Amino acid sequence: MDTLCGSGELGSKFWDSNLSVHTDNPDLTPCFQNSLLAWVPCIYLWVALPCYLLYLRYHGRGYIILSRLSRLKTVLGVLLWCVSWADLFYSFHGLVHGRAPAPVFFVTPLVVGITMLLATLLIQYERLQGVQSSGVLIIFWFLCVVCDIIPFRSKILSAKAEGEISDPFRFTTFYIHFALVLCALILACFREKPPFFSAKNVDPNPYPETSAGFLSRLFFWWFTKMAIYGYRHPLEEKDLWSLKEEDRSQMVVQQLLEAWRKQEKQTAQHKAAAAPGKNASSEDEVLLGARPRPRKPSFLRALLVTFGSSFLISACFKLIQDLLSFINPQLLSVLIRFISNPTAPSWWGFLVAGLMFLCSMMQSLILQQYYQCIFVTGLKFRTGIIGVIYRKALVITNSVKRASTVGEIVNLMSVDAQRFMDLAPFLNLLWSAPLQIILAIYFLWQNLGPSVLAGVALMVLLIPLNGAVAVKMRAFQ
Repeated sequence: MDTLCGSGELGSKFWDSNLSVHTDNPDLTPCFQNSLLAWVPCIYLWVALPCYLLYLRYHGRGYIILSRLSRLKTVLGVLLWCVSWADLFYSFHGLVHGRAPAPVFFVTPLVVGITMLLATLLIQYERLQGVQSSGVLIIFWFLCVVCDIIPFRSKILSAKAEGEISDPFRFTTFYIHFALVLCALILACFREKPPFFSAKNVDPNPYPETSAGFLSRLFFWWFTKMAIYGYRHPLEEKDLWSLKEEDRSQMVVQQLLEAWRKQEKQTAQHKAAAAPGKNASSEDEVLLGARPRPRKPSFLRALLVTFGSSFLISACFKLIQDLLSFINPQLLSVLIRFISNPTAPSWWGFLVAGLMFLCSMMQSLILQQYYQCIFVTGLKFRTGIIGVIYRKALVITNSVKRASTVGEIVNLMSVDAQRFMDLAPFLNLLWSAPLQIILAIYFLWQNLGPSVLAGVALMVLLIPLNGAVAVKMRAFQ
């Protein structure tokens, strides 16, 4: 990285701990600011783009007409692209006139310019797919603003210390870039109009999350109106929102039935493929081996096919939340070491405290999103199972009805389906609990050493006792 930044005009080291850490006035080197710090938003967008484009391809809602908001977003994207290319051409101009800048002044404007062009094209593609509020672009513009704050401060302090601006052109283009990125972030927070050819919503009380923006979904602002109204007035049935289209029973049951029919079709094909060998002699069976057991359709596999994507999203939220829960104790350890070191710069403490606050806030946001996702998935489990059992009960023959009582069918639809719903929030504990235990033991070992094994042994010994208590509680229920 020093090769990228250390040669040519305005070259510098990539990292200098005396400038960035062991000082009362911290700053980052110009090389770090112009390379890695500028590339972070670009890396995020390029990494997120393939999955996001795949999502948009299968979740299009019709196009949105070209509004003033969309035009402003596009104009800002084009201006940012022009600013980046102006920086690149200025570097070539210096190279032609014998002032060879460092290679980073060629690479970074090129990378940022291509990324800004990509963001501009993504704005229009989202409009054609009916996206009213883009979470991907909001995060991208937010990262751009955050990563530009450090150079914003650094350039002002450098100009103030030297009494002049060492590179007026790049100084000017940077602040133009910062102003444009800030405006793009503000505009991205506003929601577009509904898609032009979307079905007219005649529901008198529609579900507000469907039309809510990214920030509203992230912070659950769409629920605020209901909470305030419920505080002031007793809620009645007419006050409740209608369900989202994908959460309604006709959609959930139909998806589960289609997955179940695929399982039955695959089973029939498997039996048909094995049918030619059914007349084989016993001698052939001995020579060729026993026949494979006939495959049966799996209802569990049908559930996974239908609701697996929602469960996978909730598992991602759970993984992030579990990892964040172990960051705050480590930051607290750093804060304790800072307090015990009287020579440490004071800004270390503010930085650690800010990181602890940010980590706690992120943990809370991710945890609430996890609960929202997993409980809705559990409700879909229950809805789908009840619907499938009810449809099956309507078409079973009289002989099957004599073998299965009405009470058994009702128990399947009420008690057993409810157990699936209750089980959903705990399914992630199959991998989350071992992960948390392993991480906890690892971090405790760093501080306590082998003494941590006593606590692990006690926890293992209590497992049979907890199992016996759970069995007793279930019996009393």
